[in-house]
Amino acid sequence: MKKILTSIALFTFVVTGVWAQEFRGMDKSPMDMAFLPDNFAHDRKFAPKRNLGESAFIKVIYSRPQKNGREVFGGMVKYDEVWRLGANETSEMKVYQDIKIGGKTLVKGTYAVFAIPTVNEWTIIFNSDLDEWGHYSYMEGHDVLRVKAAVKLNEVIVEAFTIQFEDTADGQAKMIFAWDTVIAELPIEIISNPFLKK
Repeated sequence: MKKILTSIALFTFVVTGVWAQEFRGMDKSPMDMAFLPDNFAHDRKFAPKRNLGESAFIKVIYSRPQKNGREVFGGMVKYDEVWRLGANETSEMKVYQDIKIGGKTLVKGTYAVFAIPTVNEWTIIFNSDLDEWGHYSYMEGHDVLRVKAAVKLNEVIVEAFTIQFEDTADGQAKMIFAWDTVIAELPIEIISNPFLKK
């Protein structure tokens, strides 16, 4: 009987130990994903009329810091300095086929994405160093492409940093970065097999 009670006690201890494991809470700047065509992962299954096909053109994985009443550009995000385009891990963009972005060709592949914001325009940087934290290990010598993004003011405050794609027509699209009252936009051209939105 003593052996049975000891075994039960030991089993209870082991089971309790397993369930007592702790996990990190929700990040203050949660990770998100954006596709071109916009909302691709959802709509290829639930909006068949969009005729999206089996592959996206671009996917971006990034974190979404919050404004929380703070000064964003010129404050948290310094002008004329490299920024990770979000928070935490460096933002990364997968390009499924060759595209033109900002008028320049970016070949199929996966890239880290950084920005150098100024008041009037941003320099968007596509870099070959992946799986990094922030911009602390950024090396300009590993840049694959740099393009300029036009900046405009938004009428409303965007609380969480956002990357979104806007499908236009005939293989043309926009990559949009928005936070606080600032919007930066990059034109994109799908070189072949343009998606449909006519």
